[in-house]
Amino acid sequence: MRVALLGGGTIARLVLQHVRGGEFPGMEIVALAGRNGSSRGRALAREFGVPYVSSRAALVAARPAAVVEAASHDAVREHLVALLEAGIGVVVLSADDRLRYAAEEAARRSGALLYVPSGGIGGLDALKAACAAGADEVSIQVAKPPAAWKGIPYVAALGVDLDRLHSAHTLFEGPAREGVPHFPQNVNIAAVLSLAGIGLDRTRLIVVADPALTLNTHTIRVAGASGRFTVVLENVPAPENPKTSWLACYSALAALRSMQSAVRYGT
Repeated sequence: MRVALLGGGTIARLVLQHVRGGEFPGMEIVALAGRNGSSRGRALAREFGVPYVSSRAALVAARPAAVVEAASHDAVREHLVALLEAGIGVVVLSADDRLRYAAEEAARRSGALLYVPSGGIGGLDALKAACAAGADEVSIQVAKPPAAWKGIPYVAALGVDLDRLHSAHTLFEGPAREGVPHFPQNVNIAAVLSLAGIGLDRTRLIVVADPALTLNTHTIRVAGASGRFTVVLENVPAPENPKTSWLACYSALAALRSMQSAVRYGT
């Protein structure tokens, strides 16, 4: 299986380490794509002996069967639909509702796989089953230590002193469609939950800064015709980026494993 990586951060390094370690027999990383020649991806590609490319044409020319997007929403907007139209499967870690229908249509036309992994949350299998029966309410609370919310313009505009919080503080509560754009690096999981479930307008998002937490804590609640369930995940922040969870990084590896396997467990 020929795989390319879009982005040179934590997830790309994790995939390269595990492929080099022999955990994906038959898988070859054929390219690592970055935005320009000075991208940190170039150094990562050199470290692992992988060809580095800085254009979509060069990425397509590497003939990957699948591309793992581990970059940003900007990279998704720039490359996702074109890669799918070229018949290349894409594992998307940065879900973008604005591209959803164009991407789904491109995947249908070309037969390429559009794969949005669970990221830092669980319960999507139960959610999809609940939606098949009829789900009435879906909510997700994303609670992280205050440091995870630094450097976000929306939070800065609220005037919250993250260094002086003594108790949990709600930064946002409302429809996921409204909240997700305010936290592009922190609550991508809310977009994934919404796209897999009842949509961004009906999924409720609560964003919390909590000085008592050391782990990124996600609480999902679903109610409908099939019953109710609550899923709570307490995730270790990624070592290089407290804005994301280590589980989200390993979600990319699980997606690759699933793509290679002829056996599936879970909905």
